Amino acid sequence: MAVSNPRNNAASPSPKPKTEELQPTGWFRRLKSIGSFSFSMLIIGAAVLFVLLLYMRSQALPVSQMGPSTEIYDVHGEVLETMNGGKNRQEVPLDQISPILIQATLAIEDRNFYNHYGFDIRGIARAAVVNLQHMAKVQGAGTITQQLARNLYLSHERTWTRKLKETYYAVQMELQMGKDEILDEYLNQIYYGHSTYGIQAASKLFFGKDAKELTLAESAMLAGIPKGPRYYSPYYDMKSAKERQETVLQTMVTSGIITQQIADQAKREKLTILPLEPKKQAIAGYFRDYVRSLATEKLGITEDQFEDGGYKVYTTLDASAQKIAEEVVSTQLAKYGEMQAALVAIDPRSGYVKAMVGGRDYNQNQYNRALSNTRQPGSSFKPVVYVTALQQKQYTAVTRFKSEPMTFTYDNGRQTYTPGNFGNTYNGWIDLRQAIAKSDNIFAVHTILDVGPENVIAMARKMGINSPMKPLPSLALGTYPVSPFEMASAFGIFANQGVRVEPTAIVRIEDNRGKTVYASAPAQEKVIEPSYTYVMTQLMESVFETGGTGNRVSAVLKRPVAGKTGTTNTDAWLVGYTPELSTAVWVGYDKDRNINAVESHLAAPIFADFTERALESVPPKLFEAPDNVVSVYIDQATGKLANDSCPNSRLEAFVQGTEPTEYCTEQPAKDNAAPSKPKGNGTWWQDLKRWWNE
Repeated sequence: MAVSNPRNNAASPSPKPKTEELQPTGWFRRLKSIGSFSFSMLIIGAAVLFVLLLYMRSQALPVSQMGPSTEIYDVHGEVLETMNGGKNRQEVPLDQISPILIQATLAIEDRNFYNHYGFDIRGIARAAVVNLQHMAKVQGAGTITQQLARNLYLSHERTWTRKLKETYYAVQMELQMGKDEILDEYLNQIYYGHSTYGIQAASKLFFGKDAKELTLAESAMLAGIPKGPRYYSPYYDMKSAKERQETVLQTMVTSGIITQQIADQAKREKLTILPLEPKKQAIAGYFRDYVRSLATEKLGITEDQFEDGGYKVYTTLDASAQKIAEEVVSTQLAKYGEMQAALVAIDPRSGYVKAMVGGRDYNQNQYNRALSNTRQPGSSFKPVVYVTALQQKQYTAVTRFKSEPMTFTYDNGRQTYTPGNFGNTYNGWIDLRQAIAKSDNIFAVHTILDVGPENVIAMARKMGINSPMKPLPSLALGTYPVSPFEMASAFGIFANQGVRVEPTAIVRIEDNRGKTVYASAPAQEKVIEPSYTYVMTQLMESVFETGGTGNRVSAVLKRPVAGKTGTTNTDAWLVGYTPELSTAVWVGYDKDRNINAVESHLAAPIFADFTERALESVPPKLFEAPDNVVSVYIDQATGKLANDSCPNSRLEAFVQGTEPTEYCTEQPAKDNAAPSKPKGNGTWWQDLKRWWNE
């Protein structure tokens, strides 16, 4: 029997259809098209970039556009200084520069210098993150190549166009110059302050040695200066310079250049920095530094940009008055070793700073004491207290208190204050004129407690004194530090009939094309009624009369002058004025060292000598009396109106309506008319003033 084939017997299944090839979907086609387009653009971009780089490499770099010299002029148009006319620059090859200085500079300025092509993408990203975290520009991202391109070829305007050009030239420099060439040129032209360019000149200036001999500590100090010579130069601020040096050293540790132990050792190393070389025949060093600071602030530029920008700076300084001020300070302090002085003279009518002396010798020490608000003004602050009392109509020239040892209570009786007079000398019953002339402390504390210390502070603020103060009785005795600059400006208000004119040092600034880029517009404000400033002036004239604390210089002064002395254990002041000039003089020591009895009187002769010499060509002028001021003779013993029965009288000024109405005796002179005229006091301007008022 035959066996059947199962293949033949089973029903044959239907043959399976062949799998269809997958067709590209729409998204895949688009992705493929995008990829193809991107690849094409990448090829085109690379070709364009290659051509651009070839073009940049073939083109010559621009000619260095170093700007003309910036010049500073005095008020008469005479040149005070040509900023970069005496540039100190000494070039040396890179192999003559200390390797540790090079490493310190790279660490703090551009740690990726040898790994970028003119601009640092990682540095830009890092700076952006830091600035975003602080919501302010606290870190820059400019490379050394960009800095060099900016300094050599571009202006210092802050625009995106300038930034793009800077980056373009930086890349061009990288294409045409080797890294060492760029670094060599950078280190030979970077600005280190004090008109000094390049590391060799800086090394000589600060340490008196060649750049190749610099130690790690010295290198870190110098590497930190270019970021801001005004702030990090040890000649200006040793504390900031030292902090910057430590930052450089720590950055070198972070970069793996040195160990922490070596950095700590360098931080402790004592640096011997040479005295700053004097500039020949230069005057007004402190003022010129002040002008530089103001100008860079107004223009929003750095100091080296200012020096090389070709600006013309027209200032308010009177070169003749400045020379007199410097000569007087030098002469008066010649016998007093380390004693220092400051002088500021301001025209009260315009606010123009006419003279500024910040110390006895700018070449030896550039710290400007004229702007420093670290010294107590002592009794020279009292006029601020007294004019507050006058304007509140609580006091007049004949307001009286008894000068005697006294303990005052304040703060609702919770606290006490016991002032004393100089030498424990007390004056008995005295009026306001006598209190000012004798600088009586008891009278001053009486006054400030009557008018309120907070009101005195408010008055001081209106007068331009912005130093920190607290509403305490001791404020009346000048226990809170102020600057001579503030005091000169404040007393100018008395001379200018109560109008404060904002102090001005720069009239205008022109750029190198003659375009005015800054013009001053000093604010003016009447802060005290003219009648009260006139009364205060009459009272402060007594400081220079017989019995006054400034009487010893009365023979020098040949014109009407008002002012106030001030003395503390460490400071001597005289702040005074004529109608044309308000001058503050401070004398003392930089360190915590007391002045002796002789030294405490040095401010007055400096003031008197300067005032007379500076105004030698100006005829003496009386202080102008406002319409609502009356002058009457009063009896000095009682403060009442004087008549023939009261021969001990003086002429006194009052705001109309505040003068005495009673006579010194119950039975006045014959016709009860005008009081008799007292005898002169021996000074011609007082006699002239009496005649004028009569």
